[in-house]
Amino acid sequence: MTKRSTLALALAPLTLRFPPLAVKVAVLPLLKNKEPLVAAARKIFDDLKLRWNVSWDAGGAIGRRYRRADEVGTPFCITVDFDTIEKDGAVTVRDRDTTEQIRMKIEDLIPYLTKEIEGY
Repeated sequence: MTKRSTLALALAPLTLRFPPLAVKVAVLPLLKNKEPLVAAARKIFDDLKLRWNVSWDAGGAIGRRYRRADEVGTPFCITVDFDTIEKDGAVTVRDRDTTEQIRMKIEDLIPYLTKEIEGY
C-alpha cells in the first residue's frame, strides 16, 4: 500500500451499514414555517405511519436533519420542498447507506419503500 492510498483510505468517509431499526423513514419538510410544505409533509407522514415507524423532524438545517436520522439508523429520509408543492408533486428520497438522493412522485413512495424495507 502506498502512502497516497493510505492517506486516501484514512480520509474516506466511513459508512456503517446497519439493518433497518425501529424507525424506518424520517419525513422532513424543507422549512418549518411554510404551511404548504408542512401540510404536504404531514400528509405523507400520516400515510406512512400506518405502515412503519416514521419520525418527523422540522428543526434546523436539512443537512443536520439528515445527520440526525443517520445517527439513529433511519434508512430513508423523505424531503418535501417547494418543487413538491409548486411543480412536480415529487419528493426527494435519501438512502442512508449510499447517501444517494432520488426524486419520486408521492404516489410511488409506498411501493418503493415497501420494496426497499420489506424486500418485496
